[in-house]
Formats: sequence, C-alpha cells, structure tokens
Amino acid sequence: MNPAITLATTRRILAQLRHDRRTIALLVLVPSVLMILLRFVFDRPELFDRVGPMLLGLFPFTIMFVVTSVATLRERTSGTLERLMTMPAGKLDLLLGYALAFGLVALVQVGAVLAISLTWLGLDLTGSLGSLVLVAVLDALLGMALGLFASAFARTEFQAVQFMPALVLPQVLLCGLIMPREQMASWLEAISAVLPLTYAVEGMREIAGEGEFTGALAVDIAVVAAFTLAALLLGAVTLRRRTP
Repeated sequence: MNPAITLATTRRILAQLRHDRRTIALLVLVPSVLMILLRFVFDRPELFDRVGPMLLGLFPFTIMFVVTSVATLRERTSGTLERLMTMPAGKLDLLLGYALAFGLVALVQVGAVLAISLTWLGLDLTGSLGSLVLVAVLDALLGMALGLFASAFARTEFQAVQFMPALVLPQVLLCGLIMPREQMASWLEAISAVLPLTYAVEGMREIAGEGEFTGALAVDIAVVAAFTLAALLLGAVTLRRRTP
C-alpha cells in the first residue's frame, strides 16, 4: 500500500466530481429532498422523529451504492483503470483512494441532510449527534464498498444499476425498517441477521431511542465497519483492468 498513490487517487476523484454537477446534485441534494418529502408525507412529528434517523442511514447507503458502482464501471470501460494499473499502484491503493474520496463526499451529504432535518424539518434527536453522523457516514461507506464490489460483475452501466434491486432492495425489506424483524418468518429473520443494512438501521434506532452510547450501538457500528472493510477487500480481489 502506497499512501501517496491513495491520496493521488482521492484528489483525482474529487476533481472529477467537482466538475460533474449532476452527480453532486444526486449525492447531496437528493437525500435532502427525500427527507423533506417524507417529513410531509408522515405529517406527524413524533413518527418522523422515530423513522427519520433510520432513513438518514438508508438514503446515503443506497445513493452511494448506485453512484460508486456506475462511476467505477465507467472508469474501467473507458480504460482509465487500465492506465492506472500499469503504474506502481496496487488495487487496494485505488480502492482506498475511492473510499477516502467518497467518504469525504458522504460527510458533506450527511451534513446537508442533518442540517435540514434538525432545523427546518424539526427532527428531535434523543441520542448523540456525533454517533448519528458516525453511523450515517459508515452507512454511506458501506454502500460505496458494495458498489465497488458489484461493479466488478457488470459489463455496462445498465447492469451496474440492476445490481441495486439484487443487493440493496432485499436488505431494505429485511432490515426492520418496514416490518419489525421479530414479526417476520423465522427464516427471514435469520437472513436479516447476516445483512449489513440490518445493523445500520438498528444502530440508527438505538441513537433515536437512547441518550447514551450503548453496547448494542457499539456492536452495530463494529459490524457495519467490518462489512465495509470486507467489501473493500473483495473489491480489491475482483477488480479488473477492463470489462471484457
């Protein structure tokens, strides 16, 4: 691993994003607009206070998955990765560069959504704001890592987007956001126990309902971080120069 190459990759990705206004709008504005819509769809402050923090983890996860999978595939099909990998840059250097760049974007994304939710939308947060930011950024990084991993199996951008219903939507259905996990069929509850988004949502639920940093929250954070690291390592193993 070469820190100089990792930072160079980070700077290159951030420079590309700075000139891509549509992607910036997708990353920063869309989650905020969705939170605004949901606040007025619920039209009940107490319900929004309960569900809002969980959605703060879901939206960055989903959007970062789509953007990262498509962006990585585009770099591979255009030959950018092939040129980079002829240089003394390891796969992990490149992926960590992506992770750092999108991690910084995730901070901006979460900050924008939180600013709107805590002020204009009146979200009443019981737990620590720092814990909420930490879990939300980890959720975004998890989506990014899974997007990097999924892009290795897609040949076109359309195929990359199709991985969202395959990898993201089942987790949304089983994470406990729509239906409490304990009320699901036992085999579905068992599946949900090995899905990373389950722990992301549970962590947000802990923050929404508890005023202190609990042991359960620490476990949820550790599991999400472990899944993110595992997805990055798998992405490094499966990363190819070009799409055949």
